[in-house]
Parts: sequence; structure tokens; C-alpha cells
Amino acid sequence: MRKRPIILGIVGDSAAGKTTITSGLVKLLGEDRVTHVCTDDYHKYDRRERAEIGITALHPDCNYLDVMELHLERLHYGQPILKPVYDHSTGSLVRPEYIQPKEFVIVEGLLGFSSPIMRQFYDVKVYLNPPEDLRRVWKIKRDVAKRGYAPEQVLAEMEKREPDSAAFIRPQRDHADIVVQFYPPADVPVEEAGPTLNARLTLRPTIPHPDLTYLCEDGTKSPGVRLELGRDGSRPVDILEIDGSVSPENARRLEDVIWQHLPDLSPIQGDQFGDYFDRSEVRHSDPLAITQLLLTYHLLRQYSGVANLPFARPVAALSRVTQTATPVVGR
Repeated sequence: MRKRPIILGIVGDSAAGKTTITSGLVKLLGEDRVTHVCTDDYHKYDRRERAEIGITALHPDCNYLDVMELHLERLHYGQPILKPVYDHSTGSLVRPEYIQPKEFVIVEGLLGFSSPIMRQFYDVKVYLNPPEDLRRVWKIKRDVAKRGYAPEQVLAEMEKREPDSAAFIRPQRDHADIVVQFYPPADVPVEEAGPTLNARLTLRPTIPHPDLTYLCEDGTKSPGVRLELGRDGSRPVDILEIDGSVSPENARRLEDVIWQHLPDLSPIQGDQFGDYFDRSEVRHSDPLAITQLLLTYHLLRQYSGVANLPFARPVAALSRVTQTATPVVGR
């Protein structure tokens, strides 16, 4: 049996940080080893058509979820796909792209965990859950700088989307193995938090997690990093807290410790990942860098820890054959 690609799913609302997390993972793993797929490319309608119909991009009826299921299945089995492409800068659907899965496939977007068929093809599922006031700031900055909107247009669109966010996006949090939340310290205005944002990783027992106690043992313990037992709803979880005020020295020390648990990678300098855009300016966050390293740890553990990884059942295509099949007369 051959090894198959490892698939990481990253889901969150618009401007929750999906692309930022993904870009760091690609840098850490190496572009030659990673295939990146955005599920937002599976929109049925372009921006003009959505406005005419009165539907938002967050609604399942606005997306080809059945095609997403089929494509996730093909990627899981190491098969190529012809992926649709949505141009966010113009709001138009453009020429599709031929995608061949590499060792790692990162699938990020709005509705990636929205069906049981999709969810079974991921090895690790991550949900990004920033506070809504912080996401609002991020979305205004991004859409004004990169997509040509005025701030009042962004706020109006967010208000229009809120019912669909509540109904279709946020419930996907329940299906994640890891919930990542960046949030501002209590004494810092949300508009000014930037690199001082804290990070909270909720690690659910739905997949094996690496032993993170070494981050907080006496020999490596650093101020601003805590690993605690907690509850997420009714489930026991581990919670890793990384303060935005962690000093650069302590952050480097923690990163060095994590690198020791990543034998399949050659360490790269901390300033080569952990970056994010603040309008047109590139800035660095140590909690973001540590988060990206830990997610990389998860992917490599899944990839290296099992000689022959099992395959999920091929249900996406077969379910459609069952639904549409009719008796063939005369056979």
C-alpha cells in the first residue's frame, strides 16, 4: 500500500486568518511538498449574480458542495482535480486549474467541514475562531486594501452575512480537532492589538495530539506560555495559551524546542514565518509563528508516524451513483 497525501482542513469565517495560517505552513513544509486548495473557489455564482439573486457566498446553496466532496475524495486518494477558480479581486469565475496533490494538501475556506462526507477525508481539522470585533477589524483592513471596498460597504456586507455566518459557518467549529483563537489582551484596543494578540489553541481528543508538556516543564518553561486542562462544552480538552507579550527571546527558545520535535524539516529562521499583512505592511507575530509550528508538528506526526496510512471509504462518488442509478432494462 502506498502512502497517500495528508490533508489539513482550515475553516473559518471571512477574514478569520485562514490564508495567513496557510502561508506560514507552506513556508515551513516547503512549497514543493504542499498543494493548496481554497474551497471558496467552488462558488456557483459570481459577485454580480449573488447580488441579483440575493444570496451570500456563505450559504451552502451558493456553492457546489457536491463537487467539493468529490474533489476532496480524489485528493485523498492522490488523484488530480480540475479545480474551479474564483477571482476575489474582481468577483468573477475564471479558468479552472489542474491540481495534482503533493505530500500535503491544505484545504482552506468557508464551508470545508459542512458535510460528513467532506469531514472524513481530512487528517487534521482546524477552525479559526477570532472574536467578532477583531474579525471585523481584519475584514475592513483586508477588503479596503485588497478588494477596493469602502469601510461602510464592508460593514454593510458583514451585517447582511451575519445570519448565514451564524447558521452555516460557526457551527463547523464543533467538528474541528483544533480550535485556534487569536484575541487581544484586556488592556489593548482591538484596533491596536496587532502583534500583541494572544493565541489560544483548544486541542480536542478527536485526534492524537503531540505531548506538549515539554513546553511547560521546568527546563523549558517560559513566561507567557501555559498548558492547561479545560473543557470545551462538555468535552475535556487541553488548552495551550501563548501570550502576545511573550518576549522574542522566549519565543525563539520555544520555537527551538518545537524544531527538535520536527526531525523531517530543516529549521528556518523565525522571521521567515509568523508574518501577516496589516493593510499593505508585513508584520510579525510570535504567537502566530508558534501556532504555525505546532500545526506543522501535527501534519508531520500524521505523515511520519504511520508506515501505511489507511484510506477513507470512497463514498462521495458512490453515493451519487446510488442516488441516480436506475434499472437497466434487458440486462
